[in-house]
Amino acid sequence: MATLADRLDYVLGVKAAEPLGEAFDMQTVEDLLRHYPLRYATQGQPLTEEAPEEGQHITVMGRVTKTELRPMKNRKGSLLKVALDTGDARPVEITFFNGDKVRYLVKEGVRAMMSGTVHWWRPDRWNLSHPDYLILPDKEDGSIENLTSVRGGGALRGLAASAKGAGGVDVSFFEREFIPVYPATAKVQSWDLLRCVRQVLDQLDPIDDPLPESLRTEHDLLPVSDALRLIHLPEHKADIEQARGRLRFDEALALQLVLAERRHQVEGRTAKPCVPRTDGIAAAFDKRLPFELTEGQRTVIDEISADLSRSHPMHRLLQGEVGSGKTIVALHAMLQVIDNGQQCALLAPTEVLASQHFRSLKNMLGDLGSAGELGAADLATKVVLVTGSMSAGQKKAALLDAVTGEAGLVIGTHALIQDNVDFFDLGMVVVDEQHRFGVEQRDALRAKAKNGISPHLLVMTATPIPRTIAMTTLGDLETSVLTQLPRGRSPITSKVVPAKVKPAWVDRAWERIHEEVEAGRQAYVVCSRIGDDEENGKAKGRKKAEEEKEGPTTHSALDIYELLRTGPLKDLRVGLLHGRLPSDEKDRVMRAFNDDEIDVLVCTTVVEVGVDVPNATVMAIVDADRFGVSQLHQLRGRVGRGKHAGLCLLITETNPVGTAMARLEAVAGTTDGFELSVLDLRQRREGDVLGSAQSGTARSLRLLSLLDDLEVITAAQQLAREVVESDPGLENHPGLARMMHAAVDGERLEYLAKS
Repeated sequence: MATLADRLDYVLGVKAAEPLGEAFDMQTVEDLLRHYPLRYATQGQPLTEEAPEEGQHITVMGRVTKTELRPMKNRKGSLLKVALDTGDARPVEITFFNGDKVRYLVKEGVRAMMSGTVHWWRPDRWNLSHPDYLILPDKEDGSIENLTSVRGGGALRGLAASAKGAGGVDVSFFEREFIPVYPATAKVQSWDLLRCVRQVLDQLDPIDDPLPESLRTEHDLLPVSDALRLIHLPEHKADIEQARGRLRFDEALALQLVLAERRHQVEGRTAKPCVPRTDGIAAAFDKRLPFELTEGQRTVIDEISADLSRSHPMHRLLQGEVGSGKTIVALHAMLQVIDNGQQCALLAPTEVLASQHFRSLKNMLGDLGSAGELGAADLATKVVLVTGSMSAGQKKAALLDAVTGEAGLVIGTHALIQDNVDFFDLGMVVVDEQHRFGVEQRDALRAKAKNGISPHLLVMTATPIPRTIAMTTLGDLETSVLTQLPRGRSPITSKVVPAKVKPAWVDRAWERIHEEVEAGRQAYVVCSRIGDDEENGKAKGRKKAEEEKEGPTTHSALDIYELLRTGPLKDLRVGLLHGRLPSDEKDRVMRAFNDDEIDVLVCTTVVEVGVDVPNATVMAIVDADRFGVSQLHQLRGRVGRGKHAGLCLLITETNPVGTAMARLEAVAGTTDGFELSVLDLRQRREGDVLGSAQSGTARSLRLLSLLDDLEVITAAQQLAREVVESDPGLENHPGLARMMHAAVDGERLEYLAKS
């Protein structure tokens, strides 16, 4: 007999277990049983999707309707072309290279299973080349339970032969209504997995269910033992849905238990209450604002203010569309903390953005942010910048201001996390673009507070997160959303420029930029790569592979810069900004663009977040198909930030009828970031959201859909919080603790927290 914790090499033997470990990192019985089927075969139906991917290993079942033996063109021997009717409109095309040997078994009228690799040889045609195969008994011949011989070839023949007993080969399994098909590799095929699963289930001991019977009854859930059997070997369609329902709930609960424990730990910490003052710097800042805050900004400011007034640390996510006014909200919160004698740290993902924040916050504060300088206000605080590329003298002065408490607001990049950065009394941490930082980085900065005290935490993102994603990836954070755009923000129009079929439209795009500059405005031209190393070393090899596999290479920022400054925009002031420029050069270029000394800025995605130039009204994104949906939405948010309307031109050479073009049209068709974020996640697949899921590796979420299973996630969240509140650490719920650790890979959960 076997338990879920038993090693596979003990249960299956080393020969069977080793390939599972190499291909899927399976070590235990539970690892194998939680490798769920992708789909199920039904008699006469395909065991895969209608349009499988090139190189995918699939299995199909049906009846042979046509065979044709053809001589090979370039060598001796023959090919057997086979048409297999699987119940779809078009038969599956199959090619055997040893046609003379196979034709006596694979002939018209037989029922067969075939397992092989997909090859697309025309845009609308694919086939299986030289697959493994198994000739099945015909239902019309009566109820045949055993065959005296196995007819077939390759792994399928081996599978059938492994079921051979005294009475012959048991083929009754292949008469089941539903046959599981697993995520597989060329070395470990679906049928290898099925054989191992059947062997394990035959030996499995009863499983102690981690969920009490009352809870299973309340949510109409199967016992876990039944669910694990029926997900692999269902008798009826209802079995599949019930099994998936239970195991989907387990996945949601495992995630929510981790987040509930993290949330409980935060609530158990102590923070210094920061009560708002009517005579402090925050109130003075409010009175000086040259514009009126939106109702949404006021609401979120009040939520954050209430959190800061409590004696346990705030732990809040602030999300809002590009240009919704998050920075003002965050600054107001930091000033409330400074009013209470503590310091704030603002962590930005890049030096460009950190420098931008430093300049913009200094400008917003005016004399309120110039303590120690001539003309500073009485209530003023000091704002300092800490980045990795600062001179030793500059950094030493900034660090001294931080450790002595002279600086109330310290802005920086990852440099703030380093061991040599200390604060006098850190009361609040603000993390901009939270998806760029992990939990461990946020914790490293929070650890710089005084012993026994935790700073308040505000994380911000301009990437809209659907509710289910926020609940599942950031369930330890309270959430505030800014949906209103401040008064004065101008609308943004987006247009796709199909360069391949309408090259004249690209010329018109440069003309459009010229017109905006002549009207006194500025423009961005964004490229997907820098380009100066494309002819060297590995980069040259990558370029060649890109040309062979994906068509023309992308246009680099350096090439576009040269093209524009010597061609269509040669009479304008064209600047260049990218991530490999020295820090002082990047800062100089950005200042020049801010000061209207540059008309057109050719750049990479260093301008994706935070850069605020109200006079910039048009952005051309070159090779727009190479950017993700959310990234395109972020980029175009850099224009239309002043009194003039914004225009975003999505230039692409992609196929005009392909999925990439459809994605660009969707971006051009809406400015609703939440709608676009859902589209982005569906196209990238949720597995990618959870980690860099490579072929053959396990996914954290196998059945749960972060987008579609709101009801399940909500129920699991409520239960997890109730359990953790009554039993922190899950000492009285060992089954739930085991399920949590088994179902959630810690490394992937950390990635999840960064996504």
